[in-house]
Amino acid sequence: MLAVAFAGTFAASLEAPVRAHLGLPCEVVVADEAGIVGKLGDVDVLVTMAFTREMGAAAGRLKLVQVPGAGLERIDRAALPAGTALANAYGHEVGIAEYVLGAMLALTRGFVRLDAALRRGAWESQWAVGTAPPPPWPELAGKTLGILGYGHIGQALARRARAFDMAICAIRRDVARSAPDGLALLGGLEILDEVLRRSDYLAITMPATAATRGLIGEAQLRAMKPTAVLVNVARAEIVDEAALYRALAERAIAAAALDVWYRYPTDAAPTLPARQPFHTLPNVLMTPHVSGWTEGMLQARARLIAENIRRTARGEPPENLVG
Repeated sequence: MLAVAFAGTFAASLEAPVRAHLGLPCEVVVADEAGIVGKLGDVDVLVTMAFTREMGAAAGRLKLVQVPGAGLERIDRAALPAGTALANAYGHEVGIAEYVLGAMLALTRGFVRLDAALRRGAWESQWAVGTAPPPPWPELAGKTLGILGYGHIGQALARRARAFDMAICAIRRDVARSAPDGLALLGGLEILDEVLRRSDYLAITMPATAATRGLIGEAQLRAMKPTAVLVNVARAEIVDEAALYRALAERAIAAAALDVWYRYPTDAAPTLPARQPFHTLPNVLMTPHVSGWTEGMLQARARLIAENIRRTARGEPPENLVG
């Protein structure tokens, strides 16, 4: 019988839905990342966001390390035992694409501010008595969306943005893997300056790598339109923290929606998500890394992980094999 281990909080949250999709008898172990080490000797499949040298040394018969997300930053690939496959999981692209569009609309139309004002009885609209109406809101239609990272998320976002009659400029590391898809512009990092110049909205959906960490700094932010809105749903370190704060505080760009951060909780105490005081800026929409946390994502990943466990039992390579 195959033995499957779920290590860490997120992996453990998928244990029940994976078993519901599995249809295969398995021994199942659930533990935190430290506690799983002593149990890995007889494990065939490890579902985990992290893989360490200690895990690799303890694994006696491990056939598959299944990451229950897309990111591989915490996987020490050199520690994988010989013959152990590595796979990751997606399924979050729909939720993240919907989040990006929702954030763009919320910031463009000032929903958060208008809601707060109306709760005080203040009508910031053409219906107010005795005050001039506000300027009319921009529409997404006819605007340009720049997408930095035209993979699963970027393509899902582009499909939805086209339904809003937006023009799309996109950057992808391997351009040959993408069809033109009716994009206004598609290329590698060499077209970054042009994408920044054109974009009314800029969505960051690329992985954090040596080539992308710090990619967006002061010069790049100053190259954007002063009316531009930035949405980061990838990794915070792609954008220089201090430069982003200055650009927003000084209105070098109009606004930002940030769902990924420079600092995360390490205990139950309240934790501000950055060294810079983004929480004091009225033109920032702050969310706690939840853009992909949807019912659809959890079910898609549970189905994929269950399928890869079945494939391992049959001696077949997993889906989403990481080369």
